[in-house]
Amino acid sequence: MLNRNTLVLVVGIAIVLVAPAFAETLEGNYNDMLHYLKIGRFDLAKGYAQAILDGNTVPVDLFALAEDNPQGYALVIKAKESSTDKELAGLCGKVVDVIEQGRFIRRADPKVIVEEIARLSGTARGRLNAVKRLQNAGEYAIMYMLDALGDDARKVEWPDISSALGQMSKEAIRPLVAALQTNNVGVKSEIIKALGKIGYPQSLPFLKYIAEKDSSSELRILAEASIKKIEPAALKVPAAQLCYQLGEDYYYHAESLAPAADANFANMWFWDANNARLGSERVDKRYFNELMSMRCCEWSLKADDKFGQAIGLWLAAFFKAESYDIDMPAYFGEGHANARTYATTAGPEYLHQALARAMKDKDAQVALDVVEALSTTAGESSLFFRVGTSQPLAEALSFDSKAVKYSAAIAIAAAGPKQVFPQSKLVVANLAEALAQSSEQSADDNTPMWNGELADLYAVRAARAMFKLAQARNPILDLSAAQDALVTATKDKRTEIQMLAGQILAHLNTPAAQEAIAAMAMTEGNSKDIRISAFGSLVVSAQLNANKLDDATINAIYALVSSKDIDPGLRAAAAAAYGALNLPSQKVKTLILDQARS
Repeated sequence: MLNRNTLVLVVGIAIVLVAPAFAETLEGNYNDMLHYLKIGRFDLAKGYAQAILDGNTVPVDLFALAEDNPQGYALVIKAKESSTDKELAGLCGKVVDVIEQGRFIRRADPKVIVEEIARLSGTARGRLNAVKRLQNAGEYAIMYMLDALGDDARKVEWPDISSALGQMSKEAIRPLVAALQTNNVGVKSEIIKALGKIGYPQSLPFLKYIAEKDSSSELRILAEASIKKIEPAALKVPAAQLCYQLGEDYYYHAESLAPAADANFANMWFWDANNARLGSERVDKRYFNELMSMRCCEWSLKADDKFGQAIGLWLAAFFKAESYDIDMPAYFGEGHANARTYATTAGPEYLHQALARAMKDKDAQVALDVVEALSTTAGESSLFFRVGTSQPLAEALSFDSKAVKYSAAIAIAAAGPKQVFPQSKLVVANLAEALAQSSEQSADDNTPMWNGELADLYAVRAARAMFKLAQARNPILDLSAAQDALVTATKDKRTEIQMLAGQILAHLNTPAAQEAIAAMAMTEGNSKDIRISAFGSLVVSAQLNANKLDDATINAIYALVSSKDIDPGLRAAAAAAYGALNLPSQKVKTLILDQARS
């Protein structure tokens, strides 16, 4: 057994041995990780990276270490992005995430921002440091800087704040242009001057709007002066056009307009007129660009309500935002209509603009949404609306997406065109192809744009569209080209498809069409409802096209009519068809004499 003195000695040695582990600090772990990354001892670097992640690390503290050692941080980034050791790359990626979280917390901290604004009016060295930190704060600093500029009690600070405002980065532009809606002329003038000094072209649309629309001649002159500093040629371009062009840049995700990378959200900035203050709402980064594109289009229409191109882009951006399948932002408000509602209200001209854009971009989802809206509202005169030299809906018939090209065909068929157009055969071909689609065929094609459920849906929609054309005896869309597909559809497993196929074939003046209807009616494996429906279609076919059946088929129908063992409803339907065929008198005579008892 250990005596007391020995026990004390053992415990003491254990404390000495364990103490370094407890004495480890965040700074020590970080520096050791960098050291072993630098010398290529990745096994040890991984251990220290894991210690950082497991150590309840405060993100702001880790960011401070990275900020003090830019070369070391670059080393972590390199390991994250290019290391062949996947475990190391993953751990370094997580460390970078914590650093960026710290960066965001630090730069968005209101207390820090307010303190730095106050330091602007201190010593020259303090002012330089404050400007740098406010630049790092970016868009988050603007709200507090404008608050100070609007506070008469802080007039002594205004020159320093105004100077700093003009030294902000491009990230400050979004909140600054939102704040141009202020009624405070003094603050507004400082914003205008700051935008000119910052010097990025995304300010131009809003400065030009001031130059064109503001009631103050002083502000209009200032806006023109700032425009000259950025791009003098913009003075000759209407604000509506500049807003539209910026909207297109957002729509196509221009890299120069991307939101800050250190947060998993983006900010939409608004001017709160009631409180005379900037405010923001966090939105999902996935549709941030589309939301900003919509906003630019709205400003375009504010500048010129006749600038219709902005409507087409706005619709495309809204449809594109919806395609991410996430809830619209809270600022849309309760009861805000969806894109389809606005699209059907807007009318065909603007929908064709949106469709032309989607076709050019090969954006199947936006193209589909627009075509579906067109199918609701477009008549023949607007279906083939031209955008430049193109006819977007006609071109959609050849789009590399089943849903888009089938929807385009259905939209055109629904409008019932009366004038000849080059793509009429393609419309019928697409309808026939859609009719043949089924969930069984599409079992292995399970994508957001096409799956078994959609296949069945389009088959029914195509059949209904063709039936409407057949009833209207449309002279432009010749359904005889779809006869083979319709004959095949009479044998389909889906009841509605079978019935509709028979009803459509009834309007085709060919023996093959009438025989297919009769075969469907006479097939005992079909349900009673299908057979009765087919006999009804045979009645219509006979009325429209007279008898085209051979004697064997007629005799089979006669046998059904004369049978006493058949279902009365089915027998009556067969009898109606037999009579509609308007057969020679000897056929009817046989039927009469067969039942005679005299």
